[in-house]
Amino acid sequence: MKSETFHGKGVIMRILHTSDWHIGHRLYERSRIDEHRQFLDWLLDIIKEERIDVLLVSGDIFDSALPSAESVDLYYRFLFRLYSETDSSAVIISGNHDSAIRLSAPKKFLEMARIRVVGAISENLEECIITLEKQNSLVAIVAVPYLSEGEILSHISFESQIDRTTRYREALKALYMQCASPLPKGVGGCKMSKDIPKILMGHFFLQGGEASDSERAVQIGGSMPVLASDLPENIDYVALGHLHRPQQIKGREYPIVYSGSPLPMTFKEATYDKKLYILDLNTLENLYNQQSTIINHQSITIPVFKELCRVSGNFNEVIAEARSDNRDWKDKYIEVQLIVDTPLTGASDAIRNAFAQRGGEVLVVEAQSPKQISDSEMSAEEITTKSPEDIFEAFYKSKYGDDEQRQELEELTVTFKELLDLASEDKK
Repeated sequence: MKSETFHGKGVIMRILHTSDWHIGHRLYERSRIDEHRQFLDWLLDIIKEERIDVLLVSGDIFDSALPSAESVDLYYRFLFRLYSETDSSAVIISGNHDSAIRLSAPKKFLEMARIRVVGAISENLEECIITLEKQNSLVAIVAVPYLSEGEILSHISFESQIDRTTRYREALKALYMQCASPLPKGVGGCKMSKDIPKILMGHFFLQGGEASDSERAVQIGGSMPVLASDLPENIDYVALGHLHRPQQIKGREYPIVYSGSPLPMTFKEATYDKKLYILDLNTLENLYNQQSTIINHQSITIPVFKELCRVSGNFNEVIAEARSDNRDWKDKYIEVQLIVDTPLTGASDAIRNAFAQRGGEVLVVEAQSPKQISDSEMSAEEITTKSPEDIFEAFYKSKYGDDEQRQELEELTVTFKELLDLASEDKK
């Protein structure tokens, strides 16, 4: 256990917030296990250098509910090193990409290594309350894993999507209120539970958050938006996962933070920095004297372990970019958006070869007309307000156009609606 002098004066407990590791993710069928290995090695170094007491991982540990053996091995090797090489504790919740059962299966064993895993909600909601104590410091963590629509709502076939969204929000709000209500009192010399720092962990889409293209698809039939006002009042920090862009959401007097994913899940996500967040919690003595719970909140930029580059233009422009002396393509993954009016035979191979000669690897060449490019963008707000049928129609138009294939689009939309209805029937 760390001593009081381990940190700076008055800073007894340091919390590191991260999420959305997506171990096992593949980018156009390219394995990213080496990138994840580099990230976890770097993360462990940060935990040591910054003298972190508690690691919070807010869901989506894996990219799939059935991760590969290599992915699982990498995860548990990191946890073993966290236990054996540091004094840090960890709290981990499941996300929508994780299997709650598989993630929490070894939780009793992991508890002996100071690692708490909450994969699913149990009938005893107090199991979501994790209290961690250091010398002269204490924190209560409300660890609530990802909860799908089906897990907390009974199916009503005649109910509109708006009604279901409202019921989902109200159910999730009530659940968080219940989880936050049995917080510890009178621990560590505190007079009341309000004296104890409280952190809420969750994995969901909060309205006002900026979604990237890699997580927009899961909004359909799953992750309905929650409002900041739905969150409990007696909280000091909300550590969220699900959105891959690091960001802070307004709407409460306390910080509501998405740490984002450590790796870009798509080429579009490579346009902004990836981050993790560190909190410095005050001492119980200072809290008793009504000083601030969080005395420092900072972000750390995560290094780029494999650079992702996007190139857009017509054939001649793309080839010129590949051969430019001003660009270094060595060891980079490249996505090419090729703007064409008519199909070009052999264009993809020529582009791949041009970049390969400079040490780069083109993962995809996507040929699009100028009209397709202008019609293909849809905002996060549109994604959450449009029906699945509207989104399907917009996707079809962006890929295949609209003018000459109206009848085919109408037939496919009817089929898509029938499939949605069948899926709804299966949930009954």
